[in-house]
Amino acid sequence: MEPRAQVCTPYTVAKPFTWHAQGIHNVEGEKNYKVYMSPEYFDAHLTPLGWEQVDNLRKHVRTSGLLKKIDLVISSPLLRTLQTAVGVFGGDGYSDNKMDALPLMVANAGNSGRSAISSLNSPPIMAVELCREHLGVHPCDKRRSISDYQFLFPAVDFSAIESDEDVLWKADVRETKEELVARGLNFFNWLWTRKEKEIAIVTHSGFLFHTLSSLGNDCNPSVKKEICQHFANCELRSMVIVDKSMLGSDPPTTNYPGKIPSGLDLPSSAADKKAENENSHSGLK
Repeated sequence: MEPRAQVCTPYTVAKPFTWHAQGIHNVEGEKNYKVYMSPEYFDAHLTPLGWEQVDNLRKHVRTSGLLKKIDLVISSPLLRTLQTAVGVFGGDGYSDNKMDALPLMVANAGNSGRSAISSLNSPPIMAVELCREHLGVHPCDKRRSISDYQFLFPAVDFSAIESDEDVLWKADVRETKEELVARGLNFFNWLWTRKEKEIAIVTHSGFLFHTLSSLGNDCNPSVKKEICQHFANCELRSMVIVDKSMLGSDPPTTNYPGKIPSGLDLPSSAADKKAENENSHSGLK
């Protein structure tokens, strides 16, 4: 496994980062980037392969002992990230009786075909808007109402989200990379106010790439290259953000490379770049 990336900022926090499992938009978007503009993929859910990836990572976080160390799980409030978060870090099968707590996910949430997932023996899971994917234009990156999510994921904490409806996503305005990075840095600033030390974050490829690239600007080029590599679906990377005087932490034992065989499904954040390239080849601007 690769050595743990150490981001050179004057803070000390340990964070396992995970890109959500494969979504239906990833598969179709790789064939045709225009799919990301289709309302059919609004708040895209996981594919059957995506759920296999979830099951594989779920097994890993248990056999590695990582699950016992996690104090909190933070998820972007979109269907694919919530499904990934509760699937990986949730409890065992849910029993619908008075002795059980509320389920983290009800049966067949988001056309998953999956049984309900218990919140027993699971770290708390919280949804946070700041770690969403690129905002705007692509319907797959628009969330549904929090009321809908609360029905599908009863034991997930949505209290940090102020608006029931999605007021951040705009149909005709795409968030710039600079705006995404600023939002990502705000997310990290918020993380550093948390009392929890081991926080698992389930988020999106574009958000991870641009935010971590910005955080890596002060690092050695070899370190920046490592942390800026695109994640594979359901890949888990354990990163420590440390004070420069504290470099030299022990290597991780919990990294997980994502699906096997390795390979990237095109994230929606890559669609704009692909469109630019294709338009340039065809003489369009």
